[in-house]
Amino acid sequence: MILSAFFLGITLGGVGKLHKVSALAPSVYEELRIFSDVFSYVQKEYVEEPNTKNLVYGAIKGMLETLDPHSSFMPPEMFKETQSEMKGRFEGLGIEITIKDGVLTVVAPIEDTPAHRAGILAGDQILMIEKESTKNMTLIDAVKRLRGPKGTKVTITIMREGFSKPTEFTIVRDVIPIRSVRYELLDKQFGYIRISQFQEKTDADFDKALKALEDETKGKLMGLILDLRNNPGGMLDQAVKISDRFIDSGVIVSIAGRKEEQAQKFYAHSSGTIPPYPLVVLVNGGSASASEIVAGAIQDHGRGVILGTQTFGKGSVQTIFPLKDGAGLRLTTARYYTPSGRSIQAKGITPDILVKQTRPAEEEKETPGIKMPAEKDLERHLDDVNKAQPKEKLKKEEPKKETPKKEEAKEKKPPDTQLERAVELLKSWEIFKNLAKKKP
Repeated sequence: MILSAFFLGITLGGVGKLHKVSALAPSVYEELRIFSDVFSYVQKEYVEEPNTKNLVYGAIKGMLETLDPHSSFMPPEMFKETQSEMKGRFEGLGIEITIKDGVLTVVAPIEDTPAHRAGILAGDQILMIEKESTKNMTLIDAVKRLRGPKGTKVTITIMREGFSKPTEFTIVRDVIPIRSVRYELLDKQFGYIRISQFQEKTDADFDKALKALEDETKGKLMGLILDLRNNPGGMLDQAVKISDRFIDSGVIVSIAGRKEEQAQKFYAHSSGTIPPYPLVVLVNGGSASASEIVAGAIQDHGRGVILGTQTFGKGSVQTIFPLKDGAGLRLTTARYYTPSGRSIQAKGITPDILVKQTRPAEEEKETPGIKMPAEKDLERHLDDVNKAQPKEKLKKEEPKKETPKKEEAKEKKPPDTQLERAVELLKSWEIFKNLAKKKP
């Protein structure tokens, strides 16, 4: 679960509509009577007059905390912010957090944000927020304390492997524009496209980036690197559309829930498929949910090479249900499966080529052995269910393509070990292809 930047895989199942609630079984009504009795006692007998809404909201939160870590209740303010985040903007620090072994833990800082610039690292434990202990603090409460208007400060106390004692970081909040797609031309012939989150217009931004790269190389692009590292997920339809750019037929992802009617398959089609450029996909422990859907589809179809480290392993689908008072319910409603029918829940995607990220020697000395949290480390995570999905073909509506517009100024990404290996792999690809052509 990733918060304070955005929820991990939020709206993965799409924004739900208001649903009619079915009648409950008699036994459930009997159990609800206990809740009603307790509620009545609290209202009548508590030493001070309680706030009824707080009691109801607290009860809902407590109920959802007995489920998996990705199901949660969002009060009106939080629900409104969540909707804004999916459009690519919010105010805060720019960190992705989860709860690991009962401790609030950083999954990753989002690049070019206050947290990233302040030196917050993956694996950092947040012990206090403004001198208040985070022990037993829910993710929702932590997010509320970390977010705030641009220009305001928040002090967090961090414990990091290699620190002799907890250290305070005071960070100035800012507007966090989540730019979904960035691109760069490497060695004048290889395209690099990074997707940081799957938002409403990610597919359109991807198309613009690819066109810009093709134009810059005058149609002689020799390969692509798709960077999904530290991408916590986002919208399912966008993950499907990006996968569809690389795959021309077959299943992209299938979904199965408790009810038969929740079963759904998404298929690729030839229209809109980009040229078969040699492809390397970069992943790491911060690649989760929708980004794992893309990596899994590309891997199962043999469309490209997955390079990096094991992904997060979030193979569940969340649906958002708006509530009448402006609040929202985020509920895990299904599991998703890669084209071959495998579930990655609590396992993740295993790269074809394992390449660990090398950090600068001075940084490694200060923080040795930091391990990024994974889905399997989260309390109450769903168990993996290996259940093959049927492979019947469905017709899928063609996605509409937006006319490419002039791209913004490009931002260059500093070199790193995994990226360097990806470039080397693409160069080798070209060398071996040329050698094959020279054979008699």
